[in-house]
Amino acid sequence: MSKSARSTDQGTHGLSESARPPLLALTAGEPAGIGPDLCIALSQQALPCRLSVLGDLDVLRARAARLGVAVDFVTGDAVPPHRTGALHVRHIPVAAPVTAGVPDAANSTHVLALLDAAVEGCMNGVYQAIVTAPVHKGIINDAGFPFTGHTEYLADRSGTARVVMMLAGGGLRVALATTHLPLRAVADAITPALLTEVIRILHADLQRKFGIATPRIAVAGLNPHAGESGHLGREEIEIIEPTLERLRGEGMDLVGPQPADTLFSRIRREPCDAVLAMYHDQGLPVLKYASFGAGVNITLGLPFIRTSVDHGTALDLAGTGRAEVGSLLAAIEAALEMTASAAAPTTDASRGNRDAQIN
Repeated sequence: MSKSARSTDQGTHGLSESARPPLLALTAGEPAGIGPDLCIALSQQALPCRLSVLGDLDVLRARAARLGVAVDFVTGDAVPPHRTGALHVRHIPVAAPVTAGVPDAANSTHVLALLDAAVEGCMNGVYQAIVTAPVHKGIINDAGFPFTGHTEYLADRSGTARVVMMLAGGGLRVALATTHLPLRAVADAITPALLTEVIRILHADLQRKFGIATPRIAVAGLNPHAGESGHLGREEIEIIEPTLERLRGEGMDLVGPQPADTLFSRIRREPCDAVLAMYHDQGLPVLKYASFGAGVNITLGLPFIRTSVDHGTALDLAGTGRAEVGSLLAAIEAALEMTASAAAPTTDASRGNRDAQIN
Protein backbone atom coordinates (compact mmCIF):
# COMPACT_ATOMS: atom_id res chain seq x y z
CA MET A 1 0.00 0.00 0.00
CA SER A 2 1.32 3.47 -0.84
CA LYS A 3 2.16 5.61 2.20
CA SER A 4 0.85 8.78 0.61
CA ALA A 5 -1.71 9.62 -1.99
CA ARG A 6 -0.42 11.00 -5.26
CA SER A 7 -2.03 13.39 -7.72
CA THR A 8 -2.28 12.23 -11.31
CA ASP A 9 -4.23 12.78 -14.49
CA GLN A 10 -2.69 9.75 -16.21
CA GLY A 11 -4.77 8.38 -19.04
CA THR A 12 -6.99 11.42 -19.61
CA HIS A 13 -4.82 13.92 -21.51
CA GLY A 14 -5.61 14.24 -25.19
CA LEU A 15 -9.05 12.64 -25.01
CA SER A 16 -12.24 14.50 -25.76
CA GLU A 17 -14.88 14.33 -23.00
CA SER A 18 -17.05 12.04 -25.13
CA ALA A 19 -14.13 9.64 -25.68
CA ARG A 20 -13.30 9.30 -21.99
CA PRO A 21 -14.76 6.45 -19.96
CA PRO A 22 -17.77 7.61 -17.91
CA LEU A 23 -16.97 9.09 -14.50
CA LEU A 24 -18.91 7.64 -11.57
CA ALA A 25 -19.01 9.05 -8.05
CA LEU A 26 -19.03 6.35 -5.37
CA THR A 27 -20.04 7.58 -1.91
CA ALA A 28 -18.33 5.48 0.76
CA GLY A 29 -21.31 5.63 3.13
CA GLU A 30 -21.18 5.00 6.88
CA PRO A 31 -17.44 4.99 7.69
CA ALA A 32 -17.81 2.45 10.52
CA GLY A 33 -19.70 0.03 8.26
CA ILE A 34 -18.67 -2.08 5.29
CA GLY A 35 -18.71 0.84 2.84
CA PRO A 36 -14.94 1.40 3.13
CA ASP A 37 -14.34 -2.37 2.87
CA LEU A 38 -16.31 -2.48 -0.38
CA CYS A 39 -14.38 0.49 -1.77
CA ILE A 40 -11.10 -1.25 -0.98
CA ALA A 41 -12.37 -4.41 -2.66
CA LEU A 42 -13.09 -2.39 -5.80
CA SER A 43 -9.41 -1.48 -6.02
CA GLN A 44 -8.79 -5.12 -6.91
CA GLN A 45 -11.38 -5.17 -9.71
CA ALA A 46 -11.08 -4.23 -13.37
CA LEU A 47 -13.77 -1.63 -14.15
CA PRO A 48 -14.42 -0.02 -17.58
CA CYS A 49 -14.91 3.49 -16.18
CA ARG A 50 -13.41 6.30 -14.22
CA LEU A 51 -14.35 5.94 -10.55
CA SER A 52 -13.93 8.49 -7.79
CA VAL A 53 -14.57 7.39 -4.23
CA LEU A 54 -16.01 10.17 -2.11
CA GLY A 55 -14.79 9.43 1.40
CA ASP A 56 -12.14 10.03 4.03
CA LEU A 57 -8.72 9.10 2.65
CA ASP A 58 -7.29 8.22 6.06
CA VAL A 59 -10.24 5.96 6.89
CA LEU A 60 -9.79 4.17 3.57
CA ARG A 61 -6.05 3.81 4.15
CA ALA A 62 -6.62 2.39 7.62
CA ARG A 63 -9.26 -0.04 6.38
CA ALA A 64 -6.99 -1.22 3.56
CA ALA A 65 -4.20 -1.84 6.08
CA ARG A 66 -6.56 -3.74 8.36
CA LEU A 67 -7.73 -5.89 5.45
CA GLY A 68 -4.17 -6.45 4.25
CA VAL A 69 -4.87 -5.03 0.78
CA ALA A 70 -2.21 -2.98 -1.02
CA VAL A 71 -3.82 0.06 -2.65
CA ASP A 72 -2.27 2.90 -4.65
CA PHE A 73 -4.44 5.81 -3.55
CA VAL A 74 -4.79 8.53 -6.16
CA THR A 75 -6.03 12.09 -5.54
CA GLY A 76 -6.45 15.24 -7.59
CA ASP A 77 -9.20 16.80 -9.68
CA ALA A 78 -8.40 14.72 -12.77
CA VAL A 79 -9.73 11.19 -12.46
CA PRO A 80 -7.89 8.58 -14.56
CA PRO A 81 -9.43 5.37 -15.86
CA HIS A 82 -9.81 2.87 -13.05
CA ARG A 83 -7.00 0.34 -12.86
CA THR A 84 -6.51 -2.74 -10.75
CA GLY A 85 -4.57 -1.99 -7.57
CA ALA A 86 -5.47 1.70 -7.47
CA LEU A 87 -8.31 3.83 -6.16
CA HIS A 88 -9.06 7.49 -6.84
CA VAL A 89 -10.32 9.25 -3.72
CA ARG A 90 -11.94 12.65 -3.31
CA HIS A 91 -11.08 13.34 0.30
CA ILE A 92 -13.98 14.50 2.46
CA PRO A 93 -12.87 14.25 6.10
CA VAL A 94 -14.76 12.58 8.90
CA ALA A 95 -15.71 14.63 11.97
CA ALA A 96 -14.66 12.05 14.57
CA PRO A 97 -12.27 9.09 14.71
CA VAL A 98 -13.63 5.91 13.14
CA THR A 99 -13.65 2.44 14.65
CA ALA A 100 -14.83 -0.33 12.35
CA GLY A 101 -18.17 -1.66 13.55
CA VAL A 102 -18.81 1.20 16.00
CA PRO A 103 -20.75 4.09 14.39
CA ASP A 104 -20.52 7.59 15.80
CA ALA A 105 -23.41 10.03 15.29
CA ALA A 106 -20.84 12.83 15.02
CA ASN A 107 -19.90 11.47 11.59
CA SER A 108 -23.41 11.92 10.23
CA THR A 109 -22.37 15.31 8.86
CA HIS A 110 -19.61 13.54 6.94
CA VAL A 111 -22.01 10.96 5.51
CA LEU A 112 -24.40 13.68 4.30
CA ALA A 113 -21.50 15.74 2.93
CA LEU A 114 -20.58 12.80 0.69
CA LEU A 115 -24.08 12.77 -0.78
CA ASP A 116 -24.14 16.55 -1.18
CA ALA A 117 -20.84 16.51 -3.06
CA ALA A 118 -22.04 13.71 -5.33
CA VAL A 119 -25.30 15.48 -6.13
CA GLU A 120 -23.49 18.75 -6.85
CA GLY A 121 -21.07 16.95 -9.15
CA CYS A 122 -23.87 15.28 -11.09
CA MET A 123 -25.90 18.48 -11.37
CA ASN A 124 -22.79 20.28 -12.68
CA GLY A 125 -22.03 17.54 -15.20
CA VAL A 126 -18.81 16.38 -13.54
CA TYR A 127 -20.13 12.89 -12.76
CA GLN A 128 -22.26 10.79 -15.08
CA ALA A 129 -23.81 8.80 -12.22
CA ILE A 130 -23.82 8.28 -8.46
CA VAL A 131 -23.30 4.88 -6.86
CA THR A 132 -23.91 4.74 -3.12
CA ALA A 133 -22.53 2.45 -0.44
CA PRO A 134 -24.86 1.90 2.56
CA VAL A 135 -25.58 4.47 5.25
CA HIS A 136 -27.03 3.95 8.72
CA LYS A 137 -30.36 5.79 8.86
CA GLY A 138 -30.72 5.37 12.62
CA ILE A 139 -27.34 6.97 13.36
CA ILE A 140 -28.10 9.92 11.09
CA ASN A 141 -31.44 10.44 12.84
CA ASP A 142 -29.73 10.15 16.22
CA ALA A 143 -27.56 13.10 15.17
CA GLY A 144 -30.69 15.22 14.73
CA PHE A 145 -31.02 15.03 10.94
CA PRO A 146 -34.43 13.86 9.67
CA PHE A 147 -33.40 11.12 7.23
CA THR A 148 -35.64 8.40 5.81
CA GLY A 149 -33.20 7.12 3.20
CA HIS A 150 -30.96 7.85 0.23
CA THR A 151 -33.95 8.01 -2.11
CA GLU A 152 -35.73 10.82 -0.31
CA TYR A 153 -32.54 12.72 0.51
CA LEU A 154 -31.31 12.77 -3.08
CA ALA A 155 -34.74 13.91 -4.25
CA ASP A 156 -34.68 16.81 -1.80
CA ARG A 157 -31.12 17.84 -2.64
CA SER A 158 -31.78 17.78 -6.38
CA GLY A 159 -35.14 19.58 -6.12
CA THR A 160 -37.06 16.58 -7.47
CA ALA A 161 -40.71 16.50 -6.45
CA ARG A 162 -41.25 12.78 -6.93
CA VAL A 163 -38.85 9.86 -7.24
CA VAL A 164 -39.45 6.13 -7.55
CA MET A 165 -37.49 3.35 -5.86
CA MET A 166 -36.75 0.38 -8.10
CA LEU A 167 -34.67 -2.69 -7.39
CA ALA A 168 -33.19 -4.84 -10.14
CA GLY A 169 -31.62 -8.26 -10.04
CA GLY A 170 -32.28 -11.92 -10.63
CA GLY A 171 -33.87 -11.11 -13.99
CA LEU A 172 -36.41 -8.72 -12.45
CA ARG A 173 -37.04 -5.01 -12.09
CA VAL A 174 -39.43 -4.14 -9.25
CA ALA A 175 -40.54 -0.56 -8.64
CA LEU A 176 -42.50 0.62 -5.60
CA ALA A 177 -45.55 2.85 -5.45
CA THR A 178 -44.86 3.50 -1.75
CA THR A 179 -41.60 2.98 0.08
CA HIS A 180 -40.87 3.35 3.79
CA LEU A 181 -44.38 3.53 5.25
CA PRO A 182 -46.02 1.58 8.06
CA LEU A 183 -48.32 -1.01 6.54
CA ARG A 184 -51.41 0.59 8.07
CA ALA A 185 -50.62 3.81 6.15
CA VAL A 186 -50.16 2.21 2.73
CA ALA A 187 -53.81 2.04 1.63
CA ASP A 188 -54.38 5.73 2.34
CA ALA A 189 -51.25 6.61 0.36
CA ILE A 190 -52.41 4.79 -2.78
CA THR A 191 -54.20 7.58 -4.63
CA PRO A 192 -54.82 8.26 -8.33
CA ALA A 193 -52.39 11.19 -8.20
CA LEU A 194 -49.62 9.09 -6.63
CA LEU A 195 -50.04 6.18 -9.03
CA THR A 196 -50.16 8.50 -12.03
CA GLU A 197 -46.89 10.18 -11.04
CA VAL A 198 -45.12 6.94 -10.18
CA ILE A 199 -46.12 5.13 -13.37
CA ARG A 200 -45.23 8.10 -15.57
CA ILE A 201 -41.77 8.28 -13.98
CA LEU A 202 -41.26 4.52 -14.27
CA HIS A 203 -42.36 4.51 -17.91
CA ALA A 204 -40.23 7.55 -18.83
CA ASP A 205 -37.05 6.25 -17.20
CA LEU A 206 -37.44 2.79 -18.72
CA GLN A 207 -37.37 4.64 -22.02
CA ARG A 208 -34.72 7.23 -21.25
CA LYS A 209 -32.32 5.40 -18.93
CA PHE A 210 -32.83 1.80 -20.07
CA GLY A 211 -33.39 2.37 -23.79
CA ILE A 212 -36.76 0.56 -23.93
CA ALA A 213 -39.00 2.34 -26.42
CA THR A 214 -42.30 0.69 -25.48
CA PRO A 215 -42.06 -0.59 -21.89
CA ARG A 216 -44.52 -3.16 -20.61
CA ILE A 217 -45.27 -2.75 -16.91
CA ALA A 218 -47.07 -5.34 -14.78
CA VAL A 219 -48.95 -3.73 -11.90
CA ALA A 220 -49.78 -5.55 -8.67
CA GLY A 221 -53.03 -5.07 -6.83
CA LEU A 222 -53.01 -3.82 -3.26
CA ASN A 223 -55.24 -6.43 -1.65
CA PRO A 224 -55.10 -10.24 -1.61
CA HIS A 225 -56.43 -11.62 -4.91
CA ALA A 226 -56.36 -8.01 -6.21
CA GLY A 227 -59.46 -7.32 -4.12
CA GLU A 228 -61.45 -10.29 -5.40
CA SER A 229 -64.03 -8.12 -7.19
CA GLY A 230 -64.38 -5.86 -4.17
CA HIS A 231 -64.92 -8.56 -1.56
CA LEU A 232 -61.39 -8.09 -0.14
CA GLY A 233 -61.07 -4.34 -0.68
CA ARG A 234 -62.14 -1.77 -3.24
CA GLU A 235 -58.84 0.01 -3.97
CA GLU A 236 -58.40 -1.95 -7.20
CA ILE A 237 -61.89 -1.04 -8.45
CA GLU A 238 -61.98 2.57 -7.30
CA ILE A 239 -58.34 3.69 -7.65
CA ILE A 240 -55.92 1.35 -9.40
CA GLU A 241 -57.96 0.13 -12.37
CA PRO A 242 -59.28 3.60 -13.38
CA THR A 243 -55.77 5.05 -13.12
CA LEU A 244 -54.28 2.34 -15.31
CA GLU A 245 -57.04 2.82 -17.88
CA ARG A 246 -56.35 6.58 -18.09
CA LEU A 247 -52.63 5.95 -18.56
CA ARG A 248 -53.29 3.36 -21.23
CA GLY A 249 -54.98 6.21 -23.04
CA GLU A 250 -51.56 7.91 -23.08
CA GLY A 251 -50.14 4.90 -24.93
CA MET A 252 -48.66 2.98 -22.00
CA ASP A 253 -48.60 -0.82 -21.99
CA LEU A 254 -49.87 -1.62 -18.49
CA VAL A 255 -50.98 -5.06 -17.33
CA GLY A 256 -53.07 -5.40 -14.19
CA PRO A 257 -53.83 -4.94 -11.45
CA GLN A 258 -52.85 -8.55 -10.83
CA PRO A 259 -52.82 -10.54 -7.59
CA ALA A 260 -49.32 -10.18 -6.19
CA ASP A 261 -49.09 -13.84 -5.19
CA THR A 262 -49.36 -15.01 -8.80
CA LEU A 263 -47.94 -12.02 -10.68
CA PHE A 264 -44.31 -13.14 -10.56
CA SER A 265 -45.07 -16.62 -11.85
CA ARG A 266 -47.32 -15.16 -14.56
CA ILE A 267 -44.61 -12.89 -15.97
CA ARG A 268 -42.46 -15.91 -16.67
CA ARG A 269 -44.97 -16.75 -19.39
CA GLU A 270 -45.85 -13.15 -20.28
CA PRO A 271 -42.59 -11.18 -19.86
CA CYS A 272 -42.56 -7.52 -18.89
CA ASP A 273 -39.94 -4.83 -18.44
CA ALA A 274 -40.81 -3.96 -14.84
CA VAL A 275 -43.23 -4.80 -12.06
CA LEU A 276 -44.90 -2.08 -10.00
CA ALA A 277 -45.60 -3.23 -6.44
CA MET A 278 -47.87 -1.21 -4.18
CA TYR A 279 -45.64 -1.37 -1.11
CA HIS A 280 -42.12 -2.23 0.03
CA ASP A 281 -42.57 -5.78 1.28
CA GLN A 282 -44.96 -6.80 -1.48
CA GLY A 283 -42.35 -6.87 -4.24
CA LEU A 284 -38.91 -6.76 -2.68
CA PRO A 285 -38.84 -10.17 -0.94
CA VAL A 286 -39.26 -11.82 -4.35
CA LEU A 287 -36.60 -9.61 -5.92
CA LYS A 288 -34.09 -10.12 -3.12
CA TYR A 289 -34.64 -13.87 -3.16
CA ALA A 290 -34.11 -13.94 -6.91
CA SER A 291 -31.01 -11.74 -6.84
CA PHE A 292 -29.17 -13.59 -4.03
CA GLY A 293 -27.26 -10.57 -2.69
CA ALA A 294 -26.48 -9.09 -6.10
CA GLY A 295 -29.47 -6.77 -6.35
CA VAL A 296 -29.26 -3.10 -7.24
CA ASN A 297 -31.30 -0.23 -5.82
CA ILE A 298 -32.07 2.38 -8.51
CA THR A 299 -33.71 5.77 -7.98
CA LEU A 300 -35.90 6.80 -10.91
CA GLY A 301 -37.07 10.34 -11.61
CA LEU A 302 -33.85 12.09 -10.61
CA PRO A 303 -32.12 14.36 -13.13
CA PHE A 304 -29.13 12.01 -12.92
CA ILE A 305 -28.46 8.27 -12.62
CA ARG A 306 -28.24 6.80 -9.13
CA THR A 307 -27.70 3.17 -8.20
CA SER A 308 -26.88 1.53 -4.89
CA VAL A 309 -26.27 -1.72 -3.11
CA ASP A 310 -29.39 -3.47 -1.85
CA HIS A 311 -28.05 -4.14 1.66
CA GLY A 312 -27.18 -2.28 4.84
CA THR A 313 -24.03 -1.26 6.67
CA ALA A 314 -23.36 -4.74 8.17
CA LEU A 315 -21.47 -3.29 11.12
CA ASP A 316 -20.55 -6.77 12.35
CA LEU A 317 -18.66 -7.43 9.13
CA ALA A 318 -16.76 -4.14 8.93
CA GLY A 319 -13.02 -4.70 8.84
CA THR A 320 -13.31 -8.51 8.89
CA GLY A 321 -12.70 -9.18 5.20
CA ARG A 322 -16.01 -11.06 4.96
CA ALA A 323 -18.05 -8.34 3.23
CA GLU A 324 -19.31 -9.39 -0.21
CA VAL A 325 -18.75 -6.90 -3.03
CA GLY A 326 -21.23 -8.48 -5.48
CA SER A 327 -24.06 -6.00 -5.00
CA LEU A 328 -21.73 -3.02 -5.39
CA LEU A 329 -20.26 -4.45 -8.57
CA ALA A 330 -23.80 -4.98 -9.88
CA ALA A 331 -24.66 -1.37 -8.97
CA ILE A 332 -21.66 -0.09 -10.91
CA GLU A 333 -22.51 -2.29 -13.89
CA ALA A 334 -26.11 -1.03 -13.83
CA ALA A 335 -24.94 2.60 -13.66
CA LEU A 336 -22.69 2.06 -16.67
CA GLU A 337 -25.45 0.37 -18.66
CA MET A 338 -27.84 3.22 -17.84
CA THR A 339 -25.21 5.81 -18.74
CA ALA A 340 -24.74 4.16 -22.12
CA SER A 341 -28.52 3.91 -22.70
CA ALA A 342 -29.06 7.54 -21.73
CA ALA A 343 -26.41 8.61 -24.25
CA ALA A 344 -27.78 6.44 -27.07
CA PRO A 345 -30.95 6.89 -29.15
CA THR A 346 -33.90 4.94 -27.80
CA THR A 347 -34.69 1.95 -29.99
CA ASP A 348 -37.65 -0.40 -30.01
CA ALA A 349 -35.74 -3.22 -28.35
CA SER A 350 -38.25 -3.88 -25.62
CA ARG A 351 -39.27 -7.36 -26.75
CA GLY A 352 -35.72 -8.64 -26.61
CA ASN A 353 -35.31 -6.91 -23.27
CA ARG A 354 -38.38 -8.64 -21.84
CA ASP A 355 -37.17 -12.01 -23.03
CA ALA A 356 -33.91 -11.38 -21.19
CA GLN A 357 -35.64 -10.34 -17.99
CA ILE A 358 -37.32 -13.56 -16.95
CA ASN A 359 -35.07 -16.61 -16.87
